[in-house]
Amino acid sequence: MELLKNYTGDKQLLGKCELFFLELMKVPRMESKLRVFSFKIQFGSQVADLGKSLKTIDSSCNEIRSSLKLKEIMKKILLLGNTLNQGTARGAAVGFRLDSLLKLTDTRATNNKMTLMHYLCKVLAAKSPQLLNFHVDLVSLEATSKIQLKMLAEEMQAVSKGLEKVEHEFKASESDGPVSEIFREKLKEFTDNAGADVQSLSSLFSEVGKKADQLIKYFGEDPVRCPFEQVMSTLLTFVTMFRKAHEENIKQAELEKKKAQKEAEAEKSKNAQLASKNDSKASNPSRQAKQTLEKTRSTSRRGKDGG
Repeated sequence: MELLKNYTGDKQLLGKCELFFLELMKVPRMESKLRVFSFKIQFGSQVADLGKSLKTIDSSCNEIRSSLKLKEIMKKILLLGNTLNQGTARGAAVGFRLDSLLKLTDTRATNNKMTLMHYLCKVLAAKSPQLLNFHVDLVSLEATSKIQLKMLAEEMQAVSKGLEKVEHEFKASESDGPVSEIFREKLKEFTDNAGADVQSLSSLFSEVGKKADQLIKYFGEDPVRCPFEQVMSTLLTFVTMFRKAHEENIKQAELEKKKAQKEAEAEKSKNAQLASKNDSKASNPSRQAKQTLEKTRSTSRRGKDGG
């Protein structure tokens, strides 16, 4: 368009592309109108994606706070920690930091094979097996852990500012005359609906933000020092480590069972062989016994001859 402004030649000699741009140049604030249409094209999917992410966070907050199984596991962990620290200043704790969940794999038994996480899973499997599948209560956790609230806030701001620019251009185009009549007609319906969509999205964002802060406080953490993303990441890592430890316990139990079966079979085979050998000895006199028998018979014959 800048090149065409300085063109003084015969316009009939221009190509279709240049002629098209010559027509565009007749439209007031053409660049602004193109940006408006670009925003309009992306608006639907952008709002839908934002709404989906916010609803995922909302669901996750509800799932975590309403999970009775998660609460029970937290109680077991606190009891386990207090038992291990009994007799020390840390042995009567009323709670623990959320990141302590990730330290359960750091504490190992003297044989260096079993961690505190393995022991927790073993105890639960024996006494509270119904708690082992607590992760099924947290179906939205993994998806939520991939969402950044800060990014959502920036996207919300971009949508709001984008709509403001649309409304500004719509108002400015009132004085454009006939050239902007179709533009205004197409934009009128969009601005009426888009305003309501952004308002609804803004309310949902505010509500979800409050729920996120409440969840952080629910775990006794400070929203300033422990952001929502950290809470989600910690919980997801804990769930992953818990399930892995439980699976390893099952495999270890199977290996020990197979080992015990092999040892039992080996002992059974050994006993059978021993019994077979004893039977053989009983039915077949030993060489020494045979010699004794022969000697007795020989003595008996000499006695008879002498008589």
